[in-house]
Amino acid sequence: MLFYGISILVIFIDQLAKYFVDKYMVYGQSVPVFNGFLQLTYVRNTGAAFSLFVGFSPYLIAVGVLAAIVVIFFHYRLPPEDIYLQMSMAFILGGSLGNLIDRVVRSFVVDYVDILIWPVFNFADVMINLGVILIAIKLFEKKESEVKDAPNPF
Repeated sequence: MLFYGISILVIFIDQLAKYFVDKYMVYGQSVPVFNGFLQLTYVRNTGAAFSLFVGFSPYLIAVGVLAAIVVIFFHYRLPPEDIYLQMSMAFILGGSLGNLIDRVVRSFVVDYVDILIWPVFNFADVMINLGVILIAIKLFEKKESEVKDAPNPF
């Protein structure tokens, strides 16, 4: 239940932020938040990350649906007591569905977080990347017993 609750919360926050950007900003408008570092810039992304694959919207929708199915599949394959991994997967599902909703409803993804040295992105993108990073950390962390039992190279 926590998995779906987190996913729904991510979707809600993502869609709420995109609603306010779409309603109260003009397309292309930038509003400084932290001068010289962060601003809100209203961008419509018809492609994937970094505006790759512009014009491939039906394929991107199919990839989004497939990604959601794969995440849900792994959610049921992972131990329910592993809150860390379950939460990571929920971030990925919520972010994927948040952007998928945009693709289906608007035909583009609303992006608005502009850190000036990186392409403009949104909350859903942050959640997807956070989930992937947390899973990578979990996969690469050594268990304490593995470290103790490892042979000393010196």
